[in-house]
Amino acid sequence: MLPIISMSICIFIIIMNLVSIIIMARKCKKRSRILLVPTHAPAVSIIRPLRGIEQFSEETLNASFVLDYPTYELVFCVQSASDPIIERLDAISRKYPQIDCVLLTGDDVISANPKLNNCVKGWEKVKYDYVILADSNALMPPDYIQTMLAAFKQDTAMTVSMPIGSRPSNFWAVVECAILNTFQARWQYGAEAIGIAFAQGKNMMWRKEVLDRAGGIKALASDIAEDAASTKVIRSQGLDIHLVDMPFEQPLGHRRAREVYDRHARWARLRKATFPLFFIPEVMNGSFIAALTGAYSSMYYGYDPLLAIIVIVALLHTGEMLLAKICGFFIDYRMPLALLVRDLMLPVMFVDALLVDEYTWHGEKIKIKEADEYISIT
Repeated sequence: MLPIISMSICIFIIIMNLVSIIIMARKCKKRSRILLVPTHAPAVSIIRPLRGIEQFSEETLNASFVLDYPTYELVFCVQSASDPIIERLDAISRKYPQIDCVLLTGDDVISANPKLNNCVKGWEKVKYDYVILADSNALMPPDYIQTMLAAFKQDTAMTVSMPIGSRPSNFWAVVECAILNTFQARWQYGAEAIGIAFAQGKNMMWRKEVLDRAGGIKALASDIAEDAASTKVIRSQGLDIHLVDMPFEQPLGHRRAREVYDRHARWARLRKATFPLFFIPEVMNGSFIAALTGAYSSMYYGYDPLLAIIVIVALLHTGEMLLAKICGFFIDYRMPLALLVRDLMLPVMFVDALLVDEYTWHGEKIKIKEADEYISIT
């Protein structure tokens, strides 16, 4: 019985991975970044929380001011008036006096989530009915706004673009590309295909009235992660989340192994805390469990287990590299090894999320259990 169960698990994981690859390949194909502005284009507000200077701050900030869209405002939020990013922002904004731009400083502590606290003043300041919350390290292409708008349907409360890693300058940045691009983004598209799309905090465009009906941005303090809270707010109103057809890049540059692990372990801990039933199946993520169960059942039936592992891993990873090619994502000679390293990290991060109840964000240590208690009190 155990060999049959083991073989069934292996086959199930392989099929689910291949199906998700097909789903993403059909929706997310590389195209020119020249999406036209829609007729009667609505005015749009963009909130960008900033904190400190990052590797690509100059480029990501500058991109905010050169969008190919007729009417939009930029609302930058910084917690501290002494943050060095303010000087950079001032220098860039002076080059584009025609762009409606405002900088807001200060911290409105409504939750245990520092990023959400930083965004409160921005949400209360915006002028328009469509509002984008965009992380500081997301790189906006010229057709950024119209790409977000194009994903809206009649029942849509929010459109989302997950981050797509680009421009890695060392091996660990390639590993992060392997995590972000053909793994996390792929499962996001898979979830959307079966009607359970999740918000993803990197780029989120709200119909402002939806969140305002729930009490405004303070409603997102109901969870430790603002994207998880967004998902729950939207589902409570019977509305949907949709993903863009071509996600936006996040240039990575140099990454350290510890930095990559800590970031994605943090996200795993937050997923476990906010959507525990959806987190449980993550034990099957990547090729590790498929290879393990495939090797065991192969050995039982008299076949070479090592050969089974090689075939399973090669099948799944070849599919991912073809997907990266179709979507126009980063891929080079380091990617096969990066995919292997990622698939060894995934089960470790799953166990980590089960055992560890804290994370560090911009130097601040946050305990998830204490944050939940804070949320329940407030």
